[in-house]
Amino acid sequence: MPTHHHHGVVRDELRSAPWVVGLLAGLLAVIAAALAVGVVMLWPSQHGNSHLANPYSAAGDSVITVDVTAVRPQPCANDQETPDGSPAVAGPCGQLAVRLPSGSIAAITVTPAVYRTGIAVGDHLRVLRFEAPTGSKEVSYQFLDFQRARPLVLLALGCGILIILVARWRGLFAIVGVVGTVLAMTSFMLPALLAGENPLAVAVVGSGALMVLLLYLVHGVSARTTAALLGTLVGVAITALVSVQATSWTHLTGLGTEDDQTLLAVAGQVDLRTVVTASMVVAGLGVLNDVSVTQASAAWELRAAHPEHSRAYAFTAAMRIGRDHIASSIYTLVFAYAGSSMTVLLLIQAYTRSIAEVAVTDDIATEIARTLVGLVGVVLAVPVTTLIAVLLAPEGPGDEARDLPGVGMRGRAGEPLTSS
Repeated sequence: MPTHHHHGVVRDELRSAPWVVGLLAGLLAVIAAALAVGVVMLWPSQHGNSHLANPYSAAGDSVITVDVTAVRPQPCANDQETPDGSPAVAGPCGQLAVRLPSGSIAAITVTPAVYRTGIAVGDHLRVLRFEAPTGSKEVSYQFLDFQRARPLVLLALGCGILIILVARWRGLFAIVGVVGTVLAMTSFMLPALLAGENPLAVAVVGSGALMVLLLYLVHGVSARTTAALLGTLVGVAITALVSVQATSWTHLTGLGTEDDQTLLAVAGQVDLRTVVTASMVVAGLGVLNDVSVTQASAAWELRAAHPEHSRAYAFTAAMRIGRDHIASSIYTLVFAYAGSSMTVLLLIQAYTRSIAEVAVTDDIATEIARTLVGLVGVVLAVPVTTLIAVLLAPEGPGDEARDLPGVGMRGRAGEPLTSS
């Protein structure tokens, strides 16, 4: 057969058939319209929200930033148990001298727990300034937290610059997507939950709308991205259905922590059980999106690299990649939970309680169920996304697409494609 020499084929030049593009455009229009209607219907009204007053906004009280100028230990009345019967942190308190914004020096006493963190001269702190009682000139101060704004901003800037240097435009668009996600959560999803809207509907509609915006923003408008989007939306639907059943089966109440009970007292219109269900959808969204994009790209590349093979071949090959991704996703989710709950796990170990005993408590059982439900959505999304991508992927421009440098492709009859 004649020999050929090509310096490469740009995969993005492989276009889907016009009827496929038209079908996808129509389907996307229907999905986008449905999500838009859902957002409008669920959009919270301001009067429906429940809010508590800022505990640090009492008349005359304020939060200020101070600098530590001196630290020394100081004996303190330290009972071995707190009022609720739990153990208290033993050890000396800390006596701090701090420089106020006015330039004057004030004294602050911190608890043994804070003193043991290694608080040192030069640290920046946030403290509560309490106005002096009527008839008194004494102003009191109380430690609130460390001032972390500057290091967090610098860390975020450094991370962002690194992402842009390596991932370039895609990295920049991903950062924009993260900002958009935060805005969507704070302007729509969280207020809608506080307003008493159905948490599962809010989670599904909000997640779907975010995926439409993020995927096309980061990965561009194409049939490949649409395949990933469809796989992701199917995964969201599966996760929602499984989460409803899992919450009912395991009798999760959403009252596992003190914060949960405080929320119920503040916003009694919120159904915490349904919030648990909704949290399962949102928690698995990142990994679900990851596997969907990867599977769509894998199927697309395999169709471009081996157009001489059947779609069944591409599906089988892409699923081999998918199985590896499923395996890595399992311990990714487990490690994510272990890292975020290290203090709880250490406390369990310190009390020498068995894992079986602790695993069935409401808060731990919720995390276990959330992880398992997320895995179900991810595992089922892999074959669904792969199938969609394989069906939508184009054949490629004839033999030209098979002669890719460094891949070792073979021609339709099995003979190697050589170069001259």
